[in-house]
Amino acid sequence: MQSHYAEQFDREMGCTEAEWLGWLPAAMGDVQWQQTSDSAHAQLEGGQLDITWQTAEPRRIALFKIPRLLVSFKFQGLSDAQRYAFMKRFDLYMQRGGG
Repeated sequence: MQSHYAEQFDREMGCTEAEWLGWLPAAMGDVQWQQTSDSAHAQLEGGQLDITWQTAEPRRIALFKIPRLLVSFKFQGLSDAQRYAFMKRFDLYMQRGGG
């Protein structure tokens, strides 16, 4: 988790689009949002968030392949504190651990 979230930023996620779409509803929480084939639009208090994604070639390490999803976040009309509060929750739902 970060201490600051810019109005626009990109991420590389180590997941498939199907995994992402399975996690997205819980990560978005109680905010009003709509999904299209490769994007989501959320109405947040005082502003909005647009998320777009596209599948990228998997990252290869020897014989190991890690799926990649390129994700862009674009906030509009939200303060630093509002962006941080939303992303803190979003990131907690998107974190995955191994064991």
